[in-house]
Amino acid sequence: MRHGKKYYVYILASKRNGTLYIGVTSDLSKRVYNHQQGVIDGFTKKYKVNILVYYEIYDYVNDALNREKQLKKWERKWKIELIENINPCWMNLYYDLEQNY
Repeated sequence: MRHGKKYYVYILASKRNGTLYIGVTSDLSKRVYNHQQGVIDGFTKKYKVNILVYYEIYDYVNDALNREKQLKKWERKWKIELIENINPCWMNLYYDLEQNY
């Protein structure tokens, strides 16, 4: 049964056409904020990948996880086209999210 919780597949970039990172979370604002503050150790911190350039919303966690796996297998060119179809200027979508920390 669903309780209104949403799941997000998101793409972060270091800059336009830069390094990309794909992840899944149930709290997109908090996750992106943490990436931007550098509190999450690993790839995104090392390569300064912290600009939210794309995201999708899912009602079910398995759908989000399957989409994440699919996107991670995509060619880089396809990922860039996906981003540019909805965000041609590579704006940081974090500032458009409803609740920011």
